Amino acid sequence: MALPSRALDLLFGRPLATSEERAEHIGPIAGVPIFGLDALSSAAYGPEAALTLLIPLGLVGVHYIVPVILAILGLLAIVYFSYRQTIDTYPRGGGSYTVASQNLGEGAGLLAAAALMVDYTLTAAVGISAGVGALISAAPGLQPYTLQLCLAVLAILTVINMRGVHDTGVAFLIPTYLFTGTLLIVIAAGLWQVLHSGGHPHPVTALPPLPAATVAVSLWLLLKVFSSGCTAMTGVEAVSNGVMAFRDDTRRNAKITLTIIIVLLAVLLAGIAFLCSAYGIAATNPNGPGYESVLSMLTRAVMGHGAFYYVTIGSVLLVLALSANTAFADFPRLTRAIAVDDYMPHVFLLRGRRLLYSWGIYVLVALTALLLVTFGGVTDRLIPLYAIGAFLAFTLSQAGMVMHWKRQGKARLRIFVNGLGAVATGITTLVVLVAKFAAGAWITALLIAVMILLMRAVKRHYLRVDRETDLDQPIVPAEVAQPIVVLPIDHWSRITERALTFALGMSNDIRCLHIQTGEEPDSISQDWEKDVAAPLRAAGKCVPRLEILQSPFRYVLTPVVDYILETERESSFRKVCVLVPELVVRHWWENLLHNRRADMLKVILLLHGNRRIVVINIPWYLERD
Repeated sequence: MALPSRALDLLFGRPLATSEERAEHIGPIAGVPIFGLDALSSAAYGPEAALTLLIPLGLVGVHYIVPVILAILGLLAIVYFSYRQTIDTYPRGGGSYTVASQNLGEGAGLLAAAALMVDYTLTAAVGISAGVGALISAAPGLQPYTLQLCLAVLAILTVINMRGVHDTGVAFLIPTYLFTGTLLIVIAAGLWQVLHSGGHPHPVTALPPLPAATVAVSLWLLLKVFSSGCTAMTGVEAVSNGVMAFRDDTRRNAKITLTIIIVLLAVLLAGIAFLCSAYGIAATNPNGPGYESVLSMLTRAVMGHGAFYYVTIGSVLLVLALSANTAFADFPRLTRAIAVDDYMPHVFLLRGRRLLYSWGIYVLVALTALLLVTFGGVTDRLIPLYAIGAFLAFTLSQAGMVMHWKRQGKARLRIFVNGLGAVATGITTLVVLVAKFAAGAWITALLIAVMILLMRAVKRHYLRVDRETDLDQPIVPAEVAQPIVVLPIDHWSRITERALTFALGMSNDIRCLHIQTGEEPDSISQDWEKDVAAPLRAAGKCVPRLEILQSPFRYVLTPVVDYILETERESSFRKVCVLVPELVVRHWWENLLHNRRADMLKVILLLHGNRRIVVINIPWYLERD
């Protein structure tokens, strides 16, 4: 076992003791890569998603990107100030689920939980597919391998995140700041060229010709463009969910991290939108030949097609792919919070070898892989499902904070800020839902509804378990009695002898059950007196009763189960303890050489038994060769 342990340590890091948790806490510098990658990376696909819908407008559509992005930035500012207040109020983590549950009730909390789980899953899938899309934009020959590349990136992200929060922050530090640094350089150089050219810069390398306009501008089209561009706001809630990941002072560090993320995102979105309008850069069809991302065209137009271009596109690829890390950071925390309230399986409360809620990561990876496979790893197919969960969570969180401040009976300014945030994000949610409903948003809405039903079912189960297992009285001595022990036996062997010895220490009422099918000699009844009864009688011990049942149709398990159930019905209050002896082999393939009746018997008894039937396994381990 030493070698696998060393391999695990090398791959995932050594196991961490609970006392080492403090060392895993992070500051703002590491917090930006961990909790801000989703938001920052959306600068790469948010404007492009909006520009894609503006393609039918031709050159006119390119100039509409600036007012659309400005509207999104206004909404971003409202959400930013709202979440600063949430961090102050919930220093142990104030995600939408917590805020909505405590202030708006169970239904709103479950709606927020379902919306966030869908959003985080889509965050991972969209981030990975967008990263691979950036790679394909630079190397079109890789397009046939889109799905394989997406799954490979998912596997790499899983390994990195399984190493823990601290190691993840270190691993993502350089790609994150390289991405923001190169894009800021592109934006600064582009603005300089715009100023020195009188507002009409010339691209360093030729850009694709703008398509001719095929439709007229309409309010509905602009609303759809706005809803697609709003994908740039996903991930903003991540910091408020992960406040406890920061070192002391947790609230201060969380707010600093949130501020850095929002400022960088605002600069990137505004800069990209303005330069696309100035240079006349339109989106290209992501499913058509000659596709090139907006950032690729913008970088070429400003900086040329040299080494800096490849560094920038490489950083975009890395950060887009790694942006799924926001989901890896927050999804396990969210499922843990839901599981605490019994709306999710309690397995999500368990912490793994690196102090992570590992089952949350496992489920996220499985769901993300399913999405990538279903939609072929193409970002454009996933975008219509995106943003609804995020904005629904925004709305519920802000509405919950309004109710929180109202109960406090003060802070009118805070009520106004959160109320404005709730109204703005609520309207945006409706716009996004209506605009993208036919394109796939209905799938997200359906998933949210199904998840709420599942969470309620889980809660009902745990309530039933608590109701049936809770005990508020001491043990009743009168009900303590030796059980009836039923021991199925095939023939006299070491395995049978071990089980019988164990039974003799439990009770004086032992019933050894043998099924006679008529296909083999009845050796057990012939040797019973010599091998069992006589030695025990001589030692003054109780002699087990041998029960032999005839099975003319050669069934073995059915008469055993029927006998056990009948015995339980005939006993008034005593428990029936079934001992199941079985041979345990050392190699998996050796199981194929033996019948698995013991396993089948245990399964049947677990399915058809009741509280007074107890099943105990008596293993006999085969020695190694």
